[in-house]
Amino acid sequence: MQRRLFLIRIAALGFLIACPSVVLAESATPREKLFTALKNAKTEREGRIAENAIWDWWVSQAPTPEVRGAIDRGMERRGSHDFEAAEAALDIVVREAPSYAEGWNQRAFVRFLRDDVDGALSDLEKAVELEPDHFGAWSGMYHLLKRIGRPEAAIAALSRAVAIHPWLKERGMLPPDPGAKRPLIKGTQQEL
Repeated sequence: MQRRLFLIRIAALGFLIACPSVVLAESATPREKLFTALKNAKTEREGRIAENAIWDWWVSQAPTPEVRGAIDRGMERRGSHDFEAAEAALDIVVREAPSYAEGWNQRAFVRFLRDDVDGALSDLEKAVELEPDHFGAWSGMYHLLKRIGRPEAAIAALSRAVAIHPWLKERGMLPPDPGAKRPLIKGTQQEL
């Protein structure tokens, strides 16, 4: 996992160096630089690199080492399919850092996997309240709303996610729109 994060950081740094207009914007915050790189991505690969850098940045915004440890434990337990322990760790995150959007988003994901629809939706709403550009939370909302039979609201959430992240994997799930400013899907899902 550490090696993967290191490689993501190196790739993101290389991408930002290759886009000097993003890096040279002296007044831009790290967040602004990351989202500008995402918006300006010209290829699927560039989009994935920018996306991964944003995910890494979101997780790194944990306000204390204890909160970072708890979110890391929660994500590790989720990856091991121990959803009960994952949710317990993420409960600590949202209790100790209620203004940390990624804590709410990660707990929503675990609650979604545990079929806690109301809890997941509540957490996703809190995540996007704290981080309105959280394409992952908007995408999660799409999946959740689709599951509970609210297709119009689901499409609205996914449209919001794709407006933020034009290379989002789920963009092909939006209804056809010839005037949409989103990259076309090329290849199969396995190639993305």
